[in-house]
Order: sequence, then C-alpha cells, then structure tokens
Amino acid sequence: MKVAMKIGLISLAIVACTTALFAQENNDQYNPNSLEPIAKYEHLFKVRVWSTIELEERQNKGFFARGGEITRLIVDAVKSGEISEIYMSDSLVTRMPKETFLQRLQQTEAQTYDIWSANSNWYEGDPITHNGKNYVALTDNRGKNPETSPDDWQVTTMGQAMDFGPNQIKRLEIVEDIIFDKRRSRLYYDIQAVQLVIPGSENPRGPVDVLLGWFKYKDLVQVFRNHPDEAIWFNRNNTAENKNYEDAFKLRLFKGSITKVENPEDETLRDRYVTSGGRPYIESIWAREWEAMKLMEREHNLWEF
Repeated sequence: MKVAMKIGLISLAIVACTTALFAQENNDQYNPNSLEPIAKYEHLFKVRVWSTIELEERQNKGFFARGGEITRLIVDAVKSGEISEIYMSDSLVTRMPKETFLQRLQQTEAQTYDIWSANSNWYEGDPITHNGKNYVALTDNRGKNPETSPDDWQVTTMGQAMDFGPNQIKRLEIVEDIIFDKRRSRLYYDIQAVQLVIPGSENPRGPVDVLLGWFKYKDLVQVFRNHPDEAIWFNRNNTAENKNYEDAFKLRLFKGSITKVENPEDETLRDRYVTSGGRPYIESIWAREWEAMKLMEREHNLWEF
C-alpha cells in the first residue's frame, strides 16, 4: 500500500513538473504586448516597422475630428489615471512617471508673483500669490486678506501653467510587427506601441518636437472599448459608418509613413540615407515609399509561395 502511494505521489510530481515546463514553453511563444498574439512557431515571415501618422492629413482626419481627437481621449485617460503605464521608449520597458508626462504636456510653465503681505500696499491690477493661488487686486488696498476679501481681490488664471491642446498633438508614431501566419495563410499587422508627438511648429520653446511618451497599444484599445461614445473614427463620406478607433486601426483606415524597418544597425531611414550616407534628404523620403512597396511585394510573394 505504501509503495503504491509513493508511486502515485511521484507520478503526480512528474505530471506537475511537465505541465509547468509546458506552460512556460508555451508562454515564451507569445508576445505579451500583442493584442491578438500569434505563436512564434506559426510565423513564416515577421518584420518590425516604425511609422508616423500625421493626423492632419486628409486620410487621417477621421482620428482627428474637431472635439473628438484621439489625442484628447488618450491625454484625458492619463490625467484621470485610467492609463497608468507610460513608457520612455518603444521598448516598453522603462516606465515614465505621470508627472513627467504632464510636465512635457505643459506649453507654458506656471508663474508665481509677489507673496501677499498684510504690511504692503497693493494697487488695482496687481497680481499676487497667496496660499498657492494667484489673485489680482480689484482695488487699492492694504491688509485685506485675498481669501476673505472678495471685493478687493479676485482669483485669476494669470500665471497658471497652460497645456498643449489635443489639436496641437498632431502626430502619432506607431511600432508594429508585420507577421505572415503560415497556418492561416494571412498577413497580420500587430501594433505594439503608440507615441504622442507635438510637432516643433507648435512648440513655443523652439522648432523641436515634443515627445510625450509611449503607450502599449493594448492599453489604448481598452480605453477605446471603455469609451465607445468618444472613441469614434469619423467617416466624412457616411457618418452611418463611423467606427470605433480600434476597428479603424484594424481596418487600416489611416495613412502611415514608414520611418524605420528593423535592421542590424538600428538605423532609421533618415540615418541611413542622410546622417550616415550623406545623401540628399529627399532620398530618405523616397525610401519610405520604396520600403512600403517592398513590403507589399513581399506579401504578394508570400501568397505565391
């Protein structure tokens, strides 16, 4: 009896170990950042591509309708805490503090004025700071506490920090894996990450792009699903066919310009043609279309295969 019990326990232990190893091996086959992960052993072809989406382009305007900008929804989700994970880069490894994101979002920094003092004379129009708030004098006064003297002082928005508006965040940068699933004989575009970018033309500090931060596409999709009335891709030709942002991305209802295709040197197309190659900038622009055509031809050849 004891021998049978020992054999049974050993068998259970072997099964448990085998199951754990299988589960670990199975998990290694899937990308944790993919919305619909495809097992690695199903990949016939895979390449990672970086693209830029200019939201003011006509084809992308559906994501940038006035008052219904996709950037508005994302920024509001960060401010409310619905999105808690922001990343420094597209590797989605190093987290960015929310405070850093909000600081980058500021168009102008907050200003403080002279601290109110009961022993000072204040004149109409004078701005002051008292207990963290800014006030402006309505009358000439002395010794009137701004918090208890509404006839002499008024809270003002002067000196408050001003954020960039959603309509100024005019660019998205996306990273996606292009995968041909050999079992289903189909090409998939698996978006991994999205970055919000304020173009240098909107930056009062100088013509330098403001990179707000990277987000997991999976997290953004959850926001799109949670806010179906706000996450609307606007169909300019038929509003009966307006779609959720998630569906619009899945249907490829946007125009992205390729800026980088994964390579051993980790170079962007601009690096390859302009910085390292010393070629005219226009060639790096042409290269974006060449890369798109090469990917299209690769898809065709895979179907032939």
